[in-house]
Amino acid sequence: MKLAHGFELNASGLAPIFPRLLLAYEFGEAGLEKLHGENWFTGLNFPFPFSLLSADVSWTLATGLEIIAPIALILGLMTRFFSAALIVLTVVAIAAVHWPAEWHSLAELWQGYAITDKGHGNFKLPLMYIIMLSSLLLSGSGRLSADAWLKQRLSST
Repeated sequence: MKLAHGFELNASGLAPIFPRLLLAYEFGEAGLEKLHGENWFTGLNFPFPFSLLSADVSWTLATGLEIIAPIALILGLMTRFFSAALIVLTVVAIAAVHWPAEWHSLAELWQGYAITDKGHGNFKLPLMYIIMLSSLLLSGSGRLSADAWLKQRLSST
């Protein structure tokens, strides 16, 4: 009981650093891959309103967000904003790339809940990212963050 109470008092605000670092790595890796790669967005069907943007603009926006957001997540700066932005990016990615092209039952759809693509979609990993980002969106960046430092600094003035 004392150990649990000690964790509650001293460590609960530290928990968000772990998903922040993991998500920063994953999205940063994707951003660097896009930065140094060729635009493969041409020919994808993006959901509205993203379908109104050209493939080049979409590529640039996705690359920029996947480069800037990881830095912000590492620092814990504007964590809720960047979590929401990455959730939108991930939902669009699921709709355009990871969702099965065709399914007729929930059992067929469930086959897409996988990390490897065997022709049924592969939305498991993006869904896991959305869940981790949602946690950060709801709880914030925690004690070890620029957000907490700024909040403390602004409230003491």
